Amino acid sequence: MATADWNPGAYARFRDLRLRPALDLLNAVGRMGAGDVIDLGCGSGVMGEALGARAGGRRVIGVDSSPAMLAKAGAAPGYDSLQQVDIADWHPVRAPGLIYSNAALHWVGNHEDLLPRLAATLTKGGTLAVQMPHQNKAPSHRVWLSLVEEMFPGRVEKMGTPGVMAPQKYEALLAPKGEFRLWETEYYQRLVAEGGSHPVRRFTESTYARPVLQALGQDEKDWMIARYEEAMHAAYPVRADGSVLFPFRRLFFTLTV
Repeated sequence: MATADWNPGAYARFRDLRLRPALDLLNAVGRMGAGDVIDLGCGSGVMGEALGARAGGRRVIGVDSSPAMLAKAGAAPGYDSLQQVDIADWHPVRAPGLIYSNAALHWVGNHEDLLPRLAATLTKGGTLAVQMPHQNKAPSHRVWLSLVEEMFPGRVEKMGTPGVMAPQKYEALLAPKGEFRLWETEYYQRLVAEGGSHPVRRFTESTYARPVLQALGQDEKDWMIARYEEAMHAAYPVRADGSVLFPFRRLFFTLTV
């Protein structure tokens, strides 16, 4: 089954909530080398302007595999060029001074090989800065897969849902290569209901649940959404004003070589 492209409009519905950890990651970058600034998994380009402001005259290059997202990024300020390529296949033309990747690498497998390879491309004094959602064990994410396993056994392995290693594994993998920092932040996000649907469903269906929903027929999808909404009302009760206070954990690390 062909994977549908990302929907920039659906993703942008929660733009401000997604932007905050992206800015926190950039603010955590202390040093960068003399090479280009790479926005690896740049999406619709929301960080182009901020990266350009920090670049200090370095070229800013956005990299993403989604044509729809890159079309949006092309209209965003800050980028000197854009590249359409899968992150797993990407190699820089010259050694970057900063590889910045916000909420992207969890979609790419084989971190044991990917991350050391990215680190090895950096120029001396360069930094790899990464943020990934670390939410897979929370009800918001776990329930999507538990429902699939219950009703459609054997399909989960084919869905391509994102994954993150244990924090200790990133530390063991990258700390020997330079100055390494690792931390987590749990963001308490106020989500507002839309059209009778649970806010957490709207938040997750444009990202984590994309491959789950794409793999289902329409009747199966309708059943899944109805059951998921029931579970979310129990896990994240909707308050009197129609909002939900939704805790969302994210994993950060920086490596300067």
